[in-house]
Amino acid sequence: MADTTAERILEEAMTAFGTRGYEATSLDDLAGEIGIRKQTILYWFPSKDALLEAVVDRCADEVTYRLVRGLDGASDGFGRVDAMVRAMFRLAARHPAILGVLREVARLGPPSSTRLLARIEPLIERASAFLQAEMDAGRMQHHEPRLLLLAAYSMVTGMATEVDVLRAFGEEPTLPSLLRRRDELLSLLRAALEP
Repeated sequence: MADTTAERILEEAMTAFGTRGYEATSLDDLAGEIGIRKQTILYWFPSKDALLEAVVDRCADEVTYRLVRGLDGASDGFGRVDAMVRAMFRLAARHPAILGVLREVARLGPPSSTRLLARIEPLIERASAFLQAEMDAGRMQHHEPRLLLLAAYSMVTGMATEVDVLRAFGEEPTLPSLLRRRDELLSLLRAALEP
């Protein structure tokens, strides 16, 4: 029961922070949505900030897991880039609140953005080293690997979570539209990276 309660709190907080935003989510509202008392949340997470830290950790772990799993069996070269982008879009389709939390944490800034970056830094280093090696071998055009990763991350997050912006561009937040946006991003990255 204890683990289940903590898990329910984390899941509901992730959804709320990722869709409504951290500041727009009160612990009272969260407790009501879960069907528990606010004091129960505070038993497991001593403050709203502590709850945000746990949500950031959960999201970082999930993104890392999905990307590493997506790379299993991926071919070399652009195939690995393709696998990473597809893994992130699958995550956006199945668990959109996770990417919403990433967007929200970036907006909030430190200390939550610092915490997120510390959690995913090994993944960034690994991806940067891969891109640099591919560029040095002549299998990809030369770009700054970390900036390339930042651009791809920003595009995936924006294309998956910015519903109002999508609608302004005539895109509805539907699965076919998400898949079309994924394919366009892959086409753009292929044009930018392949020699």
